[in-house]
Amino acid sequence: MKIKKILVANRGEIALRVLKTAKEMGIKVVTVYAEDDKQLPHALFADESYSLGSGALADTYLNKNKLIDVAKKSGADAIHPGYGFLSENQEFARLVESAGIIFIGPTPESIVLMGDKIGSKNALEKIKIPLTPGYHGDDQSDDHLMKEAKKIGYPVLIKASAGGGGKGMRIVHQDSELLESIQGAKSEGLKSFSSDKVLIEKYVVNPRHIEVQLMSDTHGNHLHFFERECSIQRRYQKVVEETPAPNMSQELRLKVCETAVEIAKGINYRGAGTVEFIMSQDGNFYFMEMNTRLQVEHPVTEMVTGHDLVKYQIMVAQGDKIPLAQKDIKQKGQAIECRIYAEDPDNNFMPSIGMIEHIGNPTLRDVRLDCGFLDGTEVGVNYDPMLAKLVVWGEDRKIAISKTIQSLDEVLFMGVKTNRDFLKRILGHKDFIEGHTHTHFIPDHKSDLEPKNLLDEEIAAIIGAVSLGGRSMQKTKGDQPETGTPWSFLTGFRN
Repeated sequence: MKIKKILVANRGEIALRVLKTAKEMGIKVVTVYAEDDKQLPHALFADESYSLGSGALADTYLNKNKLIDVAKKSGADAIHPGYGFLSENQEFARLVESAGIIFIGPTPESIVLMGDKIGSKNALEKIKIPLTPGYHGDDQSDDHLMKEAKKIGYPVLIKASAGGGGKGMRIVHQDSELLESIQGAKSEGLKSFSSDKVLIEKYVVNPRHIEVQLMSDTHGNHLHFFERECSIQRRYQKVVEETPAPNMSQELRLKVCETAVEIAKGINYRGAGTVEFIMSQDGNFYFMEMNTRLQVEHPVTEMVTGHDLVKYQIMVAQGDKIPLAQKDIKQKGQAIECRIYAEDPDNNFMPSIGMIEHIGNPTLRDVRLDCGFLDGTEVGVNYDPMLAKLVVWGEDRKIAISKTIQSLDEVLFMGVKTNRDFLKRILGHKDFIEGHTHTHFIPDHKSDLEPKNLLDEEIAAIIGAVSLGGRSMQKTKGDQPETGTPWSFLTGFRN
């Protein structure tokens, strides 16, 4: 069945991302919006858009029945969940399919299996996928968990089985911390994911976070689109992603990617998915988890492979065969993605809210800004603070880094504080430039990544330069600039 109309059950930049590809394929798009989002572009630029009302997330973007009702009312024959929200909710996937609507994603069974950290490890153990040494059994008594942790040897990682995003995770270095950490992980898991089941893993010191992009169809094809390096994180949330991963041999790269494909085959996967691995500094790698959805960082893969992953998602959902063989998928150049957040890194990463007065556009070639906001729209506290994703391609890694730093200067968000300068400090750090990245990069280089206080002489020089630059603008009657708007004369602003 060919899909004719898609409801995007999401908001912001991912809704626009799906909209773009669907329109290129000749498919009509329906979007939804909470009332506080009614001025955002995803609510304005679709073929049809429906209000979900106001209130808590449970009443809007997480209201499964309301979303399905909109799909029926609009005549949408498919629903794309984007990422986050209901994208990995097996109940929503089942409700969509039982309503006779195509769910653009994996089967509910795959969502259940890979969403359970213990269940997924048990399944993958049977097909001999490398797992981090640890315990993921059914005996969840404190005494038994403590005994298993000591058997594994410190440091260990306690993880909520149903968790994600760093919730329900504790690193334990010694006996005295163990019981409190187990109970804390259980409590947080129960509160956040309605399950207090935990697993214990050997904690890999200074690991790399390597993930592999997969796409599987219903004709037995399971393909990888190579790996991504996602080690630059803050509190388990990714900040900078890139591909190809630096300082990785081609032999190791293919071994990691082929292992991910074995997982997709082993569980008879369908659609887009990402297998995430922990990699030690000596190149050993272990399965961590599988995200059964499109990832925030998927654009870097599209940049280096030249393939539209959303297009393949739609094709798979309507029963088509992926028109590729593995040999047709190659990497070219280097791509980097920076997540631009409404937060102030110089003030303990405090959230920033307010009206975006102006958004700057990147001017270099092969640079894209995926953004869900417009000039004059509000940033509130009800949603994730990510404003946009800056995605940059370069012929090699050195060029990609340089272009990214230059482009971060251009994509200002006047009116709210952002982490743009913090991102520039990360990309300009010598260890990042040399590809020496790991998941503790940000805390380990905390002092290097803090803003540098300028000397009085430097401040005076900057003020003088700005003053002279302002006087050099050509004036006409009324002391107004000859052409352009005030925005055309703003350069180099920091926020």
